[in-house]
Amino acid sequence: MTPELHQKLTEWRRHLHAHPELSLQEKETAAFVQEKLTELGIPFEAGIGGHGVVATLTRGHAQRRVGLRADMDALPITEDTGLAYASRTSGVMHACGHDGHTASLLGAAALLAADSSWSGTVDFIFQPAEEGFGGSRAMVAAGLFDRFPMERVFGFHNWPGLAAGTIAVHDGVVMASGGRITIVIEGHAGHAGMPHLTRDPVVAAGHLIVALQSITSRSVDPLDTAVLSLCTIEGGTAPNQIAGRVTIRGTLRFHREAVKDVILDGIERTCAGIATSLGVKVTPEIVMGVGVVVNTPDEADLARIAAEKVQAELRRDLAPSMAGEDFAHYLQQRPGAFVWIGNGELRDGAELHGPRYDFNDAILPVASGWMAEVAKTALASN
Repeated sequence: MTPELHQKLTEWRRHLHAHPELSLQEKETAAFVQEKLTELGIPFEAGIGGHGVVATLTRGHAQRRVGLRADMDALPITEDTGLAYASRTSGVMHACGHDGHTASLLGAAALLAADSSWSGTVDFIFQPAEEGFGGSRAMVAAGLFDRFPMERVFGFHNWPGLAAGTIAVHDGVVMASGGRITIVIEGHAGHAGMPHLTRDPVVAAGHLIVALQSITSRSVDPLDTAVLSLCTIEGGTAPNQIAGRVTIRGTLRFHREAVKDVILDGIERTCAGIATSLGVKVTPEIVMGVGVVVNTPDEADLARIAAEKVQAELRRDLAPSMAGEDFAHYLQQRPGAFVWIGNGELRDGAELHGPRYDFNDAILPVASGWMAEVAKTALASN
């Protein structure tokens, strides 16, 4: 990558960082992507599965076709970086690096547009709504693989704590499947000085939070991997009134689908037991999200070869993450691989989804270069 292109991508990435948009609201981000694709002379289709954009480049006569994907949405987090290009939208920031993913894919498009050495078709997927709002599912439902019949699909996520520019390729599982949990506890409100006349949902919530933790420690096989995290609790309006209702929200994660049934059964049994013992109504609702991200063997090898071609340090020894990624939905439709590219030193508060996180612009050449090389490698493979 030339210094000029690196500088341009840095400027684009920082513009996106300063103007984040939440899932399902990426109208201006998509417009920016379309503007830059137009500058690069690359045709595209917009409005796919919401604000999704797919650009397409074809070279030569080869019939092979490959997809590259980046996500575009931001998070409802207040930025605390003090950067000159910090978010200008109150309460919204690119705390997961999707601004960098988008800029990297634009860079890959620029590299491939200027390269005449390959033959085939590359589709560049700019996806909305990755952060739990079904963006990949919506694009597939809108006919992504019918309208753009790619044979394989590749993507990456930046990874704080991994040396900058290092590429990690997993054999098999990369990231977890999961779901969102909402548990509503309904009791009987009343005066805090007369608790015997009430049914206290706050006390029930305390028992439930502790009891639910025994599912992963006592019901799931220790050789399996599972997480059950309860992250928010809401209830009550006055310090001298026992509330009538409490809502708990959280997430569950796992690497094997068989573990899901164990966790779901445990949640149902525990909620029923607390309801009976404390005389409250407990209603759990679990909405399953994306599946497990699993690299297919041939495509993991192609990802490794591409990493070697861009002369990046390669890691194949990292354990999978319990974070989720809706790239999984593409991998349920097509073979492919999802890699991590190191974002550099992990600083306090600068982890993914942290208020002081920032994408490392120094890795743009590696990220764009890897995406361009994995496309060319896949097109040239048997």
